[in-house]
Amino acid sequence: MTDVRAAVADAHRREWALVLAATARVAQDLDLAEECVQEAYAAALTSWERDGIPRNPGAWLTTTAKRRALDALRHQQVVRSKLPLLVEPEEVDEMDEPTLDDPEDVVPDERLRLVFLCCHPALARDAQMALTLRLVCGVSTPDIASAFVVSEPTMAARLTRAKRKISTARIPFRMPAAADLPDRLAAVLGVLHLLFTTGHTAPSGPSLLRTDLMDEALRLARMLRGLMPDEREVWGLLALLLVTNARRATRVDASGRLLRLEEQDRSLWDRGAMAEADRLIVDALRAGRAGRYVLQAAIASLYAEAATYEQTDWAQALQLYDELLRVWPSPVVALNRTIPLARVAGPAVALTEVERLESDGLLARYQYLPAIKADLLERLGRTDEAAVAYQQALELSANEAERDFLATRTRQP
Repeated sequence: MTDVRAAVADAHRREWALVLAATARVAQDLDLAEECVQEAYAAALTSWERDGIPRNPGAWLTTTAKRRALDALRHQQVVRSKLPLLVEPEEVDEMDEPTLDDPEDVVPDERLRLVFLCCHPALARDAQMALTLRLVCGVSTPDIASAFVVSEPTMAARLTRAKRKISTARIPFRMPAAADLPDRLAAVLGVLHLLFTTGHTAPSGPSLLRTDLMDEALRLARMLRGLMPDEREVWGLLALLLVTNARRATRVDASGRLLRLEEQDRSLWDRGAMAEADRLIVDALRAGRAGRYVLQAAIASLYAEAATYEQTDWAQALQLYDELLRVWPSPVVALNRTIPLARVAGPAVALTEVERLESDGLLARYQYLPAIKADLLERLGRTDEAAVAYQQALELSANEAERDFLATRTRQP
């Protein structure tokens, strides 16, 4: 049974989104599709134990989920046929399944297509992104809550409300036309960025990285650039993912211990990816005023291009953060800005800004606020207060690699 559970878990990680996409094409309803896919995974536990693990688990799960969706649709058809005031739906036939492949279907990839479909403008932006991460990308509700810096019950309620609105408002389950894609682009970019971020530093679990999520986000970003080649924010997102991904091999040591940026071996970074990112950033900046992702990519590239961490152009980094904060007034951006601020104006000035953000309460669940505060307190020689702040960060983190790192900091003399 252990092997079967492992196989189902692996199939969930690798196949969930593709199984859901295929099932949704039949169900024409995201809630029903998700229910049928969940039932297929549950059925796999019993069936695979009895009959053996299939050679193609994804195909088995897809077939099972689609059959359940068809059964549900036929049942609905029977019920409606008994209600004379309702118009009978057309016959649903397994050989003539509803399809999204029509002249308006301009997105060639199954998963990216479903991302665009879920990012429906009738939903609030955060709801679009959260629902897509959950349904399409298979990210757990606790990890999505961490990405949005809210509690798990709050995020669970948001997801439930979003799915209910899709159902009650009868939001049509179809791909937007090519002309409508730009209206959904901001949410799609947000989904891919959060998907990559969730892989770059896993909110929970034993490992710092989830490379499967990072790879998938990069793949979709490249495909999105091919689909919308003139959108500069697409260039920016791809550049940001490339330059960040370029150093992933150095983020932990051989034992899995987290390495800070200043500890990483820069000679091992992927220079080809960094050069590609640089070309995208330069092209985007030359084309006009930079948006959120172009600026984030420029900041990441600035850190990466320095010969050493200490030789980073801190003044330029601070200038870029000031512009990013103007374009995207986020408390997380304001917090990250305190890192170059400490180098330019001193740790005391930066600490004042961190404490102001702390008093706002918007980042109360964000472990990096007390972690940055602790580092600044250390540099000011206030080691006892720093240890308390590191402990606060430790209590907010669910990633074991981060927790191990923070635990060592709380024990620093």
